[in-house]
Amino acid sequence: MRQLLLILISLSACSDAGHVQTEQAPSPAAAVIGRLEDPVIREASGLARSQRQDNVFWVINDNGAKEWLHAINPRGRRIGEFDLKKSDNVDWEDLASFHYDGKPYLLVADIGDNDAKRKSRTLYVVEEPVAAKNAKARVAWHVKFRYPDGPRDAESAAVDIENQRALVLTKRDIPPVLYELPLRPADDEKVTAKWLGAVTSLPPPSRQDVEFAPKTKDPHWQPVGMDISADNLAAVILTYRAVYYYARQPGQDWLDALNTRPKRVSLGNFKNAEAIAFGNDTRMVVVTGENKHSPLLLIDFNGAPAE
Repeated sequence: MRQLLLILISLSACSDAGHVQTEQAPSPAAAVIGRLEDPVIREASGLARSQRQDNVFWVINDNGAKEWLHAINPRGRRIGEFDLKKSDNVDWEDLASFHYDGKPYLLVADIGDNDAKRKSRTLYVVEEPVAAKNAKARVAWHVKFRYPDGPRDAESAAVDIENQRALVLTKRDIPPVLYELPLRPADDEKVTAKWLGAVTSLPPPSRQDVEFAPKTKDPHWQPVGMDISADNLAAVILTYRAVYYYARQPGQDWLDALNTRPKRVSLGNFKNAEAIAFGNDTRMVVVTGENKHSPLLLIDFNGAPAE
């Protein structure tokens, strides 16, 4: 996997960087390394680094799309896909990758609920296939769950493999709230998510922000993606405006770690940021969005300032 980091770094300095447009002027710590040029990926809502192959990421489309996962290389070129049998894309919003019992897996988070009216949501887990055209894969298990305090809208999910759990961060609560779910429940019965607490480290909106957001369509403070590094010692949260990086001490609970002061990298005027994933290095992350032909940004947190 070290090769992936080297490729990502070299790509950030190559000719693709010339594709940066003025309306997408991110922080100097971010560089365009590619674009999602394939029209099949029209509304990317989740991104995950492959745990099986170097130089591969997986991406999902938002609700209204079929139940397909698409493999891309670091430049954004689509190199494979599979239809996730026995799943339903009601509102797929995030994607995570992890190792479990020595095998690579992907977790698809069907957790979107704009109107907070769905009584249950679902996490689908699939053993990651080799990236190829029309690859074969099906749901290995699923986690159907409810919230203990009523329906919630969420777009951010990650796997805390050390504690065998999935974490879900709500979108519209101020401040957002973190819940946990067992990564692999004992049976297929619906489970109740465990309320962990509020994540107060993200900058809160002003009253004017909240009041005008429906008109301006700029709820910039809302979290729309999350990932945890493979070593379980770093996490990132994506909002519409920026990426926040958290370091976790060994043995520290994730709620505590996510309430420490993060490092922040601005996305500038990057439109509709929705998906984030770590690269091989725990200081490098990749971001993309729901626009057609959305750029892939490589963000380097080495030397990034604390928020």
